[in-house]
Amino acid sequence: MIGLIQRVNEACVTVAGETVGEIGPGILILLGVEKNDTQAEVEKLATKLTNYRIFSDEDGKMNLNIRQTGGAVLVVSQFTLVADTRKGNRPGFSRGATPELGNALYEAFIQRLQTMDIPVASGQFGADMQVQLINNGPVTFHLQV
Repeated sequence: MIGLIQRVNEACVTVAGETVGEIGPGILILLGVEKNDTQAEVEKLATKLTNYRIFSDEDGKMNLNIRQTGGAVLVVSQFTLVADTRKGNRPGFSRGATPELGNALYEAFIQRLQTMDIPVASGQFGADMQVQLINNGPVTFHLQV
């Protein structure tokens, strides 16, 4: 499971011109699910995301996590994160989860964050989504569990 996280001032996702998820300050996570992922990876990534210190403290140091700031998380499925780009000029997707597994673990990830008392918004799995964000920093990290 791969999460590309971005610290944002705000972010939203639309499907067919309709906003389906939006947040103010917090984290946008683009989530890629691989074929061998299980609930264990959901737990690991959710824990890592909520404890990852990417927000500035009073001294301007990255010492605060999303819980300490009261921010929200916007979760967007991103199948292309699992692409193999090592050879050729076309990405390979053999590492990607089936749509059924991908959707199940995407939903499980969202639910897990909600149980951690973090405001969560989400995109729509498998949809053609438009994502807008104002990256704060910019601060972007690649998390893999």
